[in-house]
Amino acid sequence: MISVRSLKMTMLKYWLLLPVFIYLLYFFVYPIFSLILTSFFDPEITLKHYIRLYQKPVYLKVIFLTLKLSFFCTMLSIILGYPIAYLLKKVTSNVRNILMIFIVLPFWTSVLVRMYAWMVILGRDGIINSTLLKMGIISVPLNLLYNTFSVTIGMVHFLLPFMIFSLYSVMNGIDENTVRAAKSLGAHPFTAFVKVFFPQSLPGVGAGSLTVFILAAGFFVTPALLGGRKNIVISMLIENQVNININWPFAAAIAFVLLIITLILFNIANKYLGIDAIWGGNR
Repeated sequence: MISVRSLKMTMLKYWLLLPVFIYLLYFFVYPIFSLILTSFFDPEITLKHYIRLYQKPVYLKVIFLTLKLSFFCTMLSIILGYPIAYLLKKVTSNVRNILMIFIVLPFWTSVLVRMYAWMVILGRDGIINSTLLKMGIISVPLNLLYNTFSVTIGMVHFLLPFMIFSLYSVMNGIDENTVRAAKSLGAHPFTAFVKVFFPQSLPGVGAGSLTVFILAAGFFVTPALLGGRKNIVISMLIENQVNININWPFAAAIAFVLLIITLILFNIANKYLGIDAIWGGNR
């Protein structure tokens, strides 16, 4: 039988968790539930907002552009972040601390300031074009601003630390003895890395990719400042529906579609990359 003392301890644990439960319920569950209801009621239950979303090609184009841009940012973040995270694991603690400062440094600057800095760098009279013109490499300024290129650069600049931290947190837990064992058995260092180290780092790749993709899909400031008229993303479309068209149900429908896409991608990434292994799940 369960003793009175153990029963009291169990009840105490639940009472201690109650504030967290209320917080999650009010700030996460309730807003999502309200979002879903708003998208289906106008004022009666209807599917017209979802039908409108899929009937007009312009909205599907915005969704496709958002997903494509998020995918490119994720891939570029992996290409740039993986070597950096691997370097952080290999260097000494003193060097690692110095590198960490440079990685975290962008977080100390406002997003707006960073985006305006990129506008100065990538503009027609910016640093890059001015330097290339003076060197005689180009005769006319390059179109580096207000396009997909500038949006990608700005987003990767912001999102890269998230990828690095996700990768490093997993790499730091990989036992180097497994790699040494592979080398001692005759495996080439590159082969040992590909077949031993890299598979163990896949949960970090998955977690970092998912984090970067979700953040990129919801970006607003960077596409609004660095993108042109052809680079309208979902967040800008939602803002337009809320503040200009005053169409909350349609904005809620767009946001709910983005949420569904994100959940689908999470399950796919978790299935093939084992993201739940990070918090103790089984691959």
